[in-house]
Order: sequence, then C-alpha cells, then structure tokens
Amino acid sequence: MHVFSQELPQQLINGLTLGGVYALIAIGYTMVYGILGMLNFAHGEIYMIGGFTGWWVLHLLSRNHQIVMNSALVICLMIIIAMGMSAFIGVLTERFAYRPLRNAPRINLLLSALGVSIFLQNFVLNYQGAKARTFYVSSLIPKGLQTIHLGPVVVSFMRILVIVLTFLLMGLLTIMIKKTKAGKAMRATAQDLEMATFLGIDVDRIIVLVFIIGSALGGAAGVLVGLLFTQVDYYVGFQAGLKGFTAAVLGGIGSISGAMLGGILLGLSESLAVTFLPSEYKDVVAFAILVIVLIVKPSGLMGEKIPEKV
Repeated sequence: MHVFSQELPQQLINGLTLGGVYALIAIGYTMVYGILGMLNFAHGEIYMIGGFTGWWVLHLLSRNHQIVMNSALVICLMIIIAMGMSAFIGVLTERFAYRPLRNAPRINLLLSALGVSIFLQNFVLNYQGAKARTFYVSSLIPKGLQTIHLGPVVVSFMRILVIVLTFLLMGLLTIMIKKTKAGKAMRATAQDLEMATFLGIDVDRIIVLVFIIGSALGGAAGVLVGLLFTQVDYYVGFQAGLKGFTAAVLGGIGSISGAMLGGILLGLSESLAVTFLPSEYKDVVAFAILVIVLIVKPSGLMGEKIPEKV
C-alpha cells in the first residue's frame, strides 16, 4: 500500500496529461456530431497528419538534430502550423466528402467518413513510409529542465507543457463558445439546424468553422503527443481516434464540456489502472467504465436526451 501511495501522485500527473490529449481529440468528434449528427471517423487521421506536420517543422528547423532557433519559437511554430494543416484537411474533407451527402441517409456519411480515413492513412503511408518518425525532443529542452522534481513526483518538462497547453486550448475554446457571436451561432445551429437557417445564420459557414476548430485541436493534440512520446507513424491515428471517440461517448457525445470531462476521466482511469493492476488491463478498465456509465446513463455523463421531432 505504501508503494501505491508513492506512485499515486505520479499516475495522477500522467492521467491528466493523457486526459487532456484525449479531450482535445474528443472535442473534434463531439462538435461535428452535435451539428451534423454524424461521426467523423477520419478525425483520427487528421490528428495523425498534425503529428507528421509537427515532425516536419522540427525536421526543417534542425541541423544534425539540433534546432537552429529558439526552442519556444520552434514549439509554437510546430503547433500553429500543425493546427493550420489539420484545419485545411478538415475543411477539404467537409467540402468534398461530407457536404454533397449532407441530405443523404446517415449510413452514406458514415461510409464516406470511413473512406476518407482509409484514404488519408494510405496517402501518408505512401509518402512517409511505415517507419516511425522520431521527435528529437532533447534539442528543445535545456538539460537542467528536462525533469522537474515536485516532492516525491518526478515530472518531465514536456509533460507539464502538454498539460498546460491542452487545458489552455480547452479554456480558449470554452470562452469562444460561450462569449462570442460565432460561438452563439454554433450553439444555435447545434440545437436546431433548420431553425438556425430561418434565423439568418449561415449554416454552411458555421459547419466549416466547426471542422476548422475541431481539426485544428486534433492537429495540436498530434504534435503534443509526438513531443511527449517522441514519435509518430501512419497508424497512430487509429488508436488515438478510438480513445477520442470513447471519451466523447463517455462524456456525452454532442457536449463539448462532456468531451473534456470524458477525456480527463479516461486518461485518469488508464493511469490509475496501471497503479493497481498489470498495465495490460488499462484499456479493459477504461472501456469497462464506459460500459457502466452508458448502462446507468445512456446519454453519457453530461449528455442530454434529445426529444424526437414530431
């Protein structure tokens, strides 16, 4: 028991790190579902493209695995450019794969999303190869700051950076949704798309904005995970997409605050499972919690049951 009490603070930090990343991915799923009522299964591959974009920025700004400019600027450029590239891919996906099928049966949209996912995965495989690309994180962090001791807990600088950035991005999104005109239009469109159209809201523009925001957050998550675990490959989007989708369902798909809560709970449950159980059981525990929550509350922790339209 003493060993567990020593490991518990460390695993809580690890859980917050994973949970923040899962939340960023889950937001992309839940925003699209909240407005279009569809599951964007290509979102995991957009996350993966964000990771590769960040790797390329780091690669182009390095010589012999040493960066050629200030490390803080390099990290900012990695995240910003990855968010821009992921947002661009998200907009193209919405315009050419989803918009023409918007009035088609939902199964058509689902098949289109799966097709986009397979296309993006194989496109990256063709141009990047199957070999994982390595982030040389040591060149970004001074040796004295690579690990930080907080009492009995040893935390890497990169883990703290990931926690701070993920919660910052979620905070900015919350402010944008609640305080801005675009955020109010997004909430109105999610509540009733047809009524929003009658009220003069440009629904097409709002849908594009949703894909931009959701995809950009997914791209940021791809870079942060690449920096944390120091590598990215063409298949990494599948597992990340699965965890993000699970977090969205756990919190209540369609609810942005639910996606944040679901991501954090999923990350914490995985990390705490490693403390008390063999590491092989972490996914079992996470999905067991999901099943229990859905049995008790089928709409998710913060989801609301939407009445059927007459």
